[in-house]
Amino acid sequence: MAGAGQCAVRCRCAGADACRRCDRVADRGRLNPSGLRHSGASVPLPLPQDDPFHYSRLNLLRGDLWIFTYGSLMWDPGFRYARTVPALLRGYHRAFCIYSNRFRGTVSAPGLVLGLDHGGACKGTAYKVATGDVPAALEALWQREMRRRVYVPRLLPVTVGAQRCVALTFLANRAHDGYAGRLAIDAAAAIIAACRGERGPNVDYLVNTLRHLDALGVHDHHLHRLLAAVRAVQAAGAGRHQRR
Repeated sequence: MAGAGQCAVRCRCAGADACRRCDRVADRGRLNPSGLRHSGASVPLPLPQDDPFHYSRLNLLRGDLWIFTYGSLMWDPGFRYARTVPALLRGYHRAFCIYSNRFRGTVSAPGLVLGLDHGGACKGTAYKVATGDVPAALEALWQREMRRRVYVPRLLPVTVGAQRCVALTFLANRAHDGYAGRLAIDAAAAIIAACRGERGPNVDYLVNTLRHLDALGVHDHHLHRLLAAVRAVQAAGAGRHQRR
């Protein structure tokens, strides 16, 4: 079991805790891309074990698990955790690049939610999950994030305080039809202002994300500009309605 302050996964590609040149992780000193070992019984999943997106394809060591979050998982993780701290992921940035046809939109009018896309850096929240809670946390995450395969689960190096760890996170799947790409801010604002899904208006997702980032002391200039554009769309719509 990983002790306090230790990562459950270590990359030895370059003899360091986390390799800056690849996303692979080491299993007892050797790469083993097919194995997942955790305590507890097998967990029922929406994906079969031979699916390439099944979490058994990740290379997790037995022990505690770090999970890097950047959107709704920051303020609504949905799993038990032992510790939460601000964290930094380099090489990817948060973006409203995923169409949501359930939680923040519908099939006929999909909303937008966040994904991690290539380039830049992302400040978010890292959750440390204790060994005994890892199976249930993975089940909850796969039930919530992986039904459509619009995300790609990856183990990536993150900075947690002065520590470098490898954490599980979810990247945007650029090969998926649900990947929206890089939308102009006006186009994204029009979608977010108009759409709603099972969990409420799309704009609430944006507001909650910004509220959590602001509480962390993270000022995401792009998301604040996006919210201002959404409010402008809503105000224009309200004005047209009043003139009828």
